[in-house]
Amino acid sequence: MRKLFLEYLIKQVSENWESSDSNNITNKHLGNYTPRQNEWEQQQVERSPFTKQILIVDDNLDITITFKKALEEENRNDNNGISFQVNAYNDPLLALIEFRPDFYDLMLVDINMPKMNGFEFSTKVLELDVNPRICYMSSGLINQEALREQYPTLSIGCFIKKPVTIEYLVGRVKAELE
Repeated sequence: MRKLFLEYLIKQVSENWESSDSNNITNKHLGNYTPRQNEWEQQQVERSPFTKQILIVDDNLDITITFKKALEEENRNDNNGISFQVNAYNDPLLALIEFRPDFYDLMLVDINMPKMNGFEFSTKVLELDVNPRICYMSSGLINQEALREQYPTLSIGCFIKKPVTIEYLVGRVKAELE
């Protein structure tokens, strides 16, 4: 079943890949890199308990670049030893295909994205890994009661309303990781 689902996702991404240069720009610009499985395992072993892995999924390139840079810049400013490693994607299907179970500590997921909304993305991710915390982001108002009815398995505890200041974003990320 999972194999069929992944084949479907790969087909969806490949169909949209050639019609949009933004994926190539995004991957090049954000430095998305997909190491082989044995390299992932090595990264997992070498990872410090003070290093927090963050996944950002937002269809807005400006937001992913800004959030990624801000969190990585915090590594230079923070004196408590916690550092962030950030992977950012502008395509939720690509992020799902390249998702690594037991790797991410926190995910920042935009709610309104084309191809797959943030709740659908999170539902699929939680089928692969129940551990990461999820912060949903949106510039619009959200009816949390209606969302709980539509997505009963999702916990919608963390919500970040955009636009957001960098100070608030960093503070909220740190609070969620404590």
